[in-house]
Amino acid sequence: MSISMPEPETEILRNRNRLIRRLRRILPDGNVIGEETQMRVYECDGLLMYRQLPLVVVLPETVGQVSMVMALADEMNVKVVPRGAGTSLSGGALPLADGILLVMSKFSRILEIDYPNRCVKVQPGVTNLAVTRAVEHEGFYYAPDPSSQIACSIGGNVGENAGGVHCLKYGLTTNNILGLEIVLMDGQVLRLGGKHLDSELYDVMGLMTGSEGLLGVITEITLRILPKPQTISALLLGFASIEAGADCVASIISAGIIPGGLEMMDNLAVRAAEEFQACGYPCDAEALIVCELDGAASEVERLIEGVSRIARNHGAGFIKIAENEEQRLQFWAGRKNAFPAVGAIGPDYLCMDGTIPRNQIGHVLKQIQNLASKYALRCANVFHAGDGNLHPLILYDANKPGDLDKAEAFGADILRLCVEVGGVLTGEHGVGVEKRDLMSTMFSGTDLKQQQRVKCAFDPAHRLNPGKVFPTLHRCAELGKMHVQRGKLPFPDIPRF
Repeated sequence: MSISMPEPETEILRNRNRLIRRLRRILPDGNVIGEETQMRVYECDGLLMYRQLPLVVVLPETVGQVSMVMALADEMNVKVVPRGAGTSLSGGALPLADGILLVMSKFSRILEIDYPNRCVKVQPGVTNLAVTRAVEHEGFYYAPDPSSQIACSIGGNVGENAGGVHCLKYGLTTNNILGLEIVLMDGQVLRLGGKHLDSELYDVMGLMTGSEGLLGVITEITLRILPKPQTISALLLGFASIEAGADCVASIISAGIIPGGLEMMDNLAVRAAEEFQACGYPCDAEALIVCELDGAASEVERLIEGVSRIARNHGAGFIKIAENEEQRLQFWAGRKNAFPAVGAIGPDYLCMDGTIPRNQIGHVLKQIQNLASKYALRCANVFHAGDGNLHPLILYDANKPGDLDKAEAFGADILRLCVEVGGVLTGEHGVGVEKRDLMSTMFSGTDLKQQQRVKCAFDPAHRLNPGKVFPTLHRCAELGKMHVQRGKLPFPDIPRF
C-alpha cells in the first residue's frame, strides 16, 4: 500500500516545512518538490510493488548544491536517498517517508571527451547509451550495456555495478571507470582516480562501485571508452534441451573462446521475444544462445567455425550465422527486448538476479522449472550465460489474491538455490530492499558487521540510504571503537503496494 503524508499538526511536518524553506534557499525555483501529487512520480523505482512517498524531493544542478543539501541534512539529522533514472530493479532507490530524495537527473552533461586517453568525463545523469552515441562517430564505444541502457544513468550503473551482454569479455562497470567525484554525508567533496589506469593504496573507487548509495553521492564519473572491433558477427544456436544449451556454454568457455556476448533464453522467453518482435528465433528451441564474436576478420571467421563445431557436438538443431550487420542487430533485438516481451504475455512479472558457476546452469534452470510447478507460476529465463548471471522473470497477476506473495517466495527460493550451488544473491541489480532479508543466507553475522563497519567510516549516523542492503542495522558504536551521537536509529518498515 502507499503511505500518506503526516497530519499537519505533527512535529515531523513542522520540521519538514522548515527543511523545505532552507532547501529552497539552496536550490533554484522548482527544484524542491514537496507537493504529494508531484512526488508520486518518485515513489518507487523499477521494483514496482514497493512504494513510498519521500519527505521531499530535491533536484540539484551543481556539485556545490549537492554539497549544501548534504550538509543541511547532516545538520538537521535528515536521511538522504540518492536516485538516478529510477530504473533500479531491487528497490535501491525506494524513498523514505522521513528522508530527502536526492534526484540527480539534472546532472546530464558530458563534460569532456578525451580520445588520446580513451576516456570520457560525464555527470551521473547521462544515460548509458548516450556515451556511446557521443563517441561512435570516432570509432569508439562504452562497453557495459545493460538492457536498460537507453534509459539507465551512469551514476546508477556505478551504484549497482551494472553489466550487460558484453560484460563477459569487457567487464562490468567497475572495470570501465577510471575516476569518481563523490559528495560525502557531511558535504565534503572527494575525488578518486582520474584518467590514469591504476592508482596506489586502497581501491576506494572499487569500494564505491556497487555501494548502492550507502557511502556517498556520485557527482562525476570518468569512463573508459574502447575502439570498435574491426569485425563483429553473431550466431543463433538452438537446442532441444536446457541442459544441452548450458553444456554448450561451458564448452565454449573451456575451449578458450571468450565471446563479446554469450546470452541464453529458454523456450518461454524465445516465444515471447519472437512474438513481440520477429527476429528469426526458432520457437521450438528449448534453449537459444546468442553468441557474438569480435576481433580481426580472420580471427572472427575462425571463432565462428569453432563455436559452430562445439554447438553441433552438443546437438544444436539450429545454427544461424548473421550475414550482415543488420541481421546481427536483429539477433540482438529479441534479447534486448526480452523484458518488455515477457511483460506482454502476462499482467506482471518479477525480475530476479542471481549469479552461479557456469557448470551449474543446467541444474539450476531445471530446479527453477520444478519451482515453477510448485508455485503454479510461469517463469521465463533470459540471462548472461557466459558469466552465469541469471535473470528469471516470474510471471504473476498482482490483482489475484496471493499471487504476489507466491512470486516473492518463488524468487527467494531461486536466490537461495543460487547461493547453495556456490553462487551469489545478485550479479548487477544490487540488493536494495528486495534481497536485504536474504543477505544472511550468504553472509555470516561477522561478515555483515564487517561490511557495516565500512559504512560507518563514511556515514556514522546511518543517514545515507538506510534500510537498504543490511537485514539488521547495527549502531556504529556497537561495531567498534567509533563513537556516534546516541539516539534511536529506526529500521524502517518497507511498505508494499
